[in-house]
Amino acid sequence: MLAAGWRERSQRTLARVEAQRDLVVEVAEDGYCGAVVGITGGLVELEDRHDRRRVFPLGPGFLVDGEAVVLVAPARSAPAASRRTASGSFAVAEARARVARPSRILVEGRHDAELVEKVWGDDLRVEGVVVEYLEGVDLLAEMLDAEPPTAERRYGVLVDHLVPGSKEARIAQTVERGRHGAHVRIVGHPFVDVWQCVTPRALGIRAWPEVPRGIDWKTGVCRGLGWPAAEQADFARAWKRILGSVHSYRDLEPTLLGRVEELIDFVTA
Repeated sequence: MLAAGWRERSQRTLARVEAQRDLVVEVAEDGYCGAVVGITGGLVELEDRHDRRRVFPLGPGFLVDGEAVVLVAPARSAPAASRRTASGSFAVAEARARVARPSRILVEGRHDAELVEKVWGDDLRVEGVVVEYLEGVDLLAEMLDAEPPTAERRYGVLVDHLVPGSKEARIAQTVERGRHGAHVRIVGHPFVDVWQCVTPRALGIRAWPEVPRGIDWKTGVCRGLGWPAAEQADFARAWKRILGSVHSYRDLEPTLLGRVEELIDFVTA
């Protein structure tokens, strides 16, 4: 008993209970019983079954289910961090997909469409923009003649290997100078295939393999990476592996990021 701290060791430690709204508590001093209806500063307001209200200081002196407790103010929950989409945009909470606009974004193939969907899909659904693929930029002029663009129905076109002197560049220039050019925006990246728009870092490689001229590019890439390249199913598995390494815009080359954002702005203007 003469040892230091004996008084503190003999005292009972009371549970700390947050004064959440509608919690029923009893005031030990006078037996008043009521439900929590509000917290102001260091005070708690209780309301009994006759709708009478009283205010008490928070702290000890309360009973919950017959047990003595220390009543404390509820902990403030941290504000929820603003969630971002894979493209880096602020996510719109509980947003429903918008009815599709007449305007479209056109890409060359299925892999292009799947990559755009993975990174920009949330944004496109909010904006009501549909992505369609052409199965090759060679078919662009024919598609535009069949479904001509207008001021209300614009087409944004993403093209692979859009570099000066390429076949793709010549097709783009012909369309832009033609009768549909005013309502079509054609942009592209410099890579041979959309596979290369995924950064080597995301895929865990030092660099994309160099493929000699005269060898099918995807075949050469798969062989260079030590992946099977005997049949179409091998290329499908390779793409699945590449796409699976993409989690956000950070896994894509900047030359693709800017072009897709440009097309989204064009078709939603």
